[in-house]
Amino acid sequence: MDEQSLVLRPVTEEDLTILERLTGDPDSTGEFAWFGWRDASRYRRRWNDNGMLGEDGGVLMVRRGEERLGFVAWNRRQPTPASFCFTMGIAMLPGARGKGYGTEAHRLLARYLFAHTTVHRIEADTEVDNVAEQKALERAGFTREGVMRGCGWRDGAWRDGVTYSILRTDPPL
Repeated sequence: MDEQSLVLRPVTEEDLTILERLTGDPDSTGEFAWFGWRDASRYRRRWNDNGMLGEDGGVLMVRRGEERLGFVAWNRRQPTPASFCFTMGIAMLPGARGKGYGTEAHRLLARYLFAHTTVHRIEADTEVDNVAEQKALERAGFTREGVMRGCGWRDGAWRDGVTYSILRTDPPL
């Protein structure tokens, strides 16, 4: 796949329906991302407040040409009083899954954050059973760090998770 074919760009008002669909429609979220009904207007409020881009995190749309494929997001986490890292996530539309776009989107977001912030560490978490996401993270240059037992609640049960990271000093993406 030609990497230049995929781009990240700021969310527009027209994109809000995609974000709502990928987080609020059980038929679109995918097996590992349906967490029940949530406040449907939270994205619109955040977009009205700051365009979904702030000092502590943001959301960017994943596009290929004119086609919207999904979104990537990141949030600031402060593991110690003297440092911070970003945690990132992704949500792709059903038709965009399994084609390598997620791997490329992870890579593009990591490059973007390393280029435009002073962050040294970017983390990503996924469920132990989400093998496709684990492979995408590994192909994007992330390193598997370990299993977090019983860390996430989904579909009536506690789920184990896997933490991945990439450092600014790791080999180039």
